[in-house]
Amino acid sequence: MVRFIHTADWQLGKPFVGIREPEARGFVKEARFRTIERIGEVAERDGASFVVVAGDLFDSNTADKATVSRACQAIGKIGVPVLVISGNHDHSGLGTVWEQGFFRTERDAFAPNLQVLLEPEPVELDDAVILPSPLKLRSAPEDPTQWLRTFDYSSLPDHKPRIVLAHGSVHDFSSSDGEFATNLLDLEALPMDEIDYIALGDWHGTTEVKGVSKAWYSGTHEPDRYPHGPNYDSGNVLVVDVSRGEEPRVKKVPTAELRWLVKEFTFGGGDDPIADLEESLEQELGGKESNTLLQVTLKGSLGIEAAHRLKEAEERWRARVRYLVWENETTIAPTQEELESLTEDSGDPLIASVAKDLLERCVGDGKDAEVARLALQELYSACKEV
Repeated sequence: MVRFIHTADWQLGKPFVGIREPEARGFVKEARFRTIERIGEVAERDGASFVVVAGDLFDSNTADKATVSRACQAIGKIGVPVLVISGNHDHSGLGTVWEQGFFRTERDAFAPNLQVLLEPEPVELDDAVILPSPLKLRSAPEDPTQWLRTFDYSSLPDHKPRIVLAHGSVHDFSSSDGEFATNLLDLEALPMDEIDYIALGDWHGTTEVKGVSKAWYSGTHEPDRYPHGPNYDSGNVLVVDVSRGEEPRVKKVPTAELRWLVKEFTFGGGDDPIADLEESLEQELGGKESNTLLQVTLKGSLGIEAAHRLKEAEERWRARVRYLVWENETTIAPTQEELESLTEDSGDPLIASVAKDLLERCVGDGKDAEVARLALQELYSACKEV
């Protein structure tokens, strides 16, 4: 039996252009490097013999020198060999990062344990055989694992487990207009009796491939986006125990530093809807605000004063979490008391007329509705002060 770490899709150097705040963007980029240290800790703690990275170590196959150097320094601190194949983001070829002298210099200086596998041919280790299927194009028209269908497995040692490394999709995600799908892996066409584990990269969530035994996506080691759904699970590595001719044992180990949290809240008829929202957020975050990228979607309706307090709550949470996306889809529904203060108790027919007009404009989620909601809040505040 051999134990190893399966990881993929580090995408070091990813720019995260969707994060608008420079400080938060820099923190998220750095987290991808910091988490490599935790992979080394898992390897040491669990006694792994080596680490495999199933493609996309870099976000680009022309990664800048700072990214290359940082990557080599981080990998060099992992106390076991690290074997990497090229993926669709960092595919190999002339002029790519793998062929540049700077990468080789930094690897030799900091990461002698790093081995980049750029050819589809067996690599024999002391206790396992790696069968890499690297990508030489960003979009490969042919299945990169095709060579494994006709390979002569009798040339391999009988006692060493065989581990396939591949990067691509096991599903046909081609569009309905006939666009040609690329990097598709037909795992069912492989001679599974000759293979003991298939370590996949490309999908960023940890998942076992349905219908194909021995095949897993590890997902990315550090989440890089808000989850696609409730079952999307990223920020892990897989600790794999594998023996020749036996089913592998796979254990998921969380490694993520950051949380990308999606929260939807609908305002109901509570006595203090803003307090209810904040209590819900506090329970969800559990004191981990500084490491959370939070996306909040708010629905339902609020009175004018509650809407003003909601704006103050947004400011608080924007200061607390690492990054905040605040999508306010609420509508203004003044309480009876608020309506009376604007349309009757104000004693000014102009104020009443303006209030009624703004109420009509508050419907919807466009820019005009947002401006109308703000104007209505200001009008209400002004009337209260008079």
